[in-house]
Amino acid sequence: MKAETQNRGINYVSLKQKLSNYRKHKVSFVIMLLVFGCMLITLLSVLVLILYILIKGIPNLRPSLFSPVYTEDNVSMLPAIINTVIMTLMSLGVAVPIGIFTAIYLVEYAAKGNKLVKVIRITAETLSGIPSIVYGLFGYLFFNLALKFDYSLLGGALTLSIMILPVIIRTTEEALLAVPDSYREGAFGLGAGRLRTVFKIVLPSAVSGIFAGVILSMGRIIGETAALIYTSGTATNIPKNVMGSGRTLSIHLYVLMNEGLHINEAYATAVVILVFVLILNFLSGKVAKKLKN
Repeated sequence: MKAETQNRGINYVSLKQKLSNYRKHKVSFVIMLLVFGCMLITLLSVLVLILYILIKGIPNLRPSLFSPVYTEDNVSMLPAIINTVIMTLMSLGVAVPIGIFTAIYLVEYAAKGNKLVKVIRITAETLSGIPSIVYGLFGYLFFNLALKFDYSLLGGALTLSIMILPVIIRTTEEALLAVPDSYREGAFGLGAGRLRTVFKIVLPSAVSGIFAGVILSMGRIIGETAALIYTSGTATNIPKNVMGSGRTLSIHLYVLMNEGLHINEAYATAVVILVFVLILNFLSGKVAKKLKN
């Protein structure tokens, strides 16, 4: 208790000294105020958005919205929830292994100054800035028409995999770079090969950063609409296989709002999407902690 009290006192004194130093330099003080202002605006925006969705959506939740079969009367979102889970698992199943192994090659195996590394990094950065509607048009032309997948969950999942691949590559690469070189040197000194060092030492140390990229990718998959309209379609049922068409929660929300006939149900769908994202983030965090331990 005494140690904790002393630490708090030291932190308070150091904070007071920092504030006094900022006040002496006007430019630094102004920048500090701008940073804190931006932080408050961000927090307030998130809180207002969440509260607005909850206030509008929770009163409109009812059992008929979770009926196994969609009809024009109940506008059930249960098929869309199942389709969203399937779409998320399929997209991550394709993109995560490719993204992680690409990042491992870039950090652990590629020689410094390699031109191929520069090309991959520039390509990943370029792909991350392309609008989702462009991905949707590409997926429609390539998967739906050229490969004759038609409107299907598989076509949508492959399109989303291309979309989230740059995020996974960059976050995994940064996580691997954050692992101290002393870990690698210690493993090499004990006689471990590069492959064993990567999978036994480096990856477990970088698992939290890798999962951060996976969580960001899941959020984009769940919230994506434009790309999936052109690839997976807007069918209301649960397809019998991955070659069938089906809508996700975001498309379900878009259709309800676009029709203008089920605004209250659209707000309820927004609440479910919010809860869905929070649950996935919580579970991913738990898995990351277990893998790290």
